[in-house]
Amino acid sequence: MNPAARQTVTNATGAAVTHVAPLTGGCIGDVWRVDLADGRRLVAKVAGTDGALDIEGYMLDYLARTRTIPVPEVIHAEPDLLIMEYMETSGRLDTTAQEHAADLLAALHDITANAYGHERDTLIGSLRQPNPWTESWLEFFGDHRLIHMGRLALDNGSLPRDVYARLEKFRETKLETYIDPAGRPSLIHGDMWGGNVLVRSGHIAAFIDPAIYHGDAEIELAFATLFNTYSDPFFRRYNEHRPIRPGFFEARRDIYNLYPLLTHTCYFGGQYATQVDRILRRYG
Repeated sequence: MNPAARQTVTNATGAAVTHVAPLTGGCIGDVWRVDLADGRRLVAKVAGTDGALDIEGYMLDYLARTRTIPVPEVIHAEPDLLIMEYMETSGRLDTTAQEHAADLLAALHDITANAYGHERDTLIGSLRQPNPWTESWLEFFGDHRLIHMGRLALDNGSLPRDVYARLEKFRETKLETYIDPAGRPSLIHGDMWGGNVLVRSGHIAAFIDPAIYHGDAEIELAFATLFNTYSDPFFRRYNEHRPIRPGFFEARRDIYNLYPLLTHTCYFGGQYATQVDRILRRYG
């Protein structure tokens, strides 16, 4: 951690930094465990001059105010530095933890809005998520998720032009075949993979790195299957709270996972662009 960041931590907390150690998981910036002279332990994310960690801080605060899911307390947030509560973890996403996650996320998804989107744009990783309030879920998902992220991937050279053209055609001619009118907009975490779920002794200690907006809750469930974050125990319990509509596992899961796959294409290209192409060929 650079000296300026250490000084900001001291100024924000009123305690000297005694030790720092790197942590994994820094998509937006470097992540550090910070020990303070008064015995507290915190997490600090440090970004460059073009950082947007203040937006991550906003999203964590927003989720905290809902009192539905546990998130780290934000101590200080500015574009190049985010200071948060350190969460102790132990164990893995076993059956008990998955059922707890289902209880928590079902409660989060019960928070509704009058339209799809959010009160401001947010981020997924370091990539902008446009969130204009939109009455139609088909329009919001098609234009502000698929086409928006596909265009970013095309422009940075990660998505081949022919695949992007296939994505545009799919949006225009096929998407409405698979995306039925959703229920009321749900508040979602937005980046639901295992690395963002912290477990302690069979329960969820915290969800981190959110990418919030109001959308069809199924897009959250789909993302949770992409990297095998949750399995049958989660979906059985979630279905008890919020019945999963027919057709989700058969088709809509793949369609919704185009968005996180396009996001990963922006970062990594390669196999993720291939997976996007495979889904478009299957359903297009």
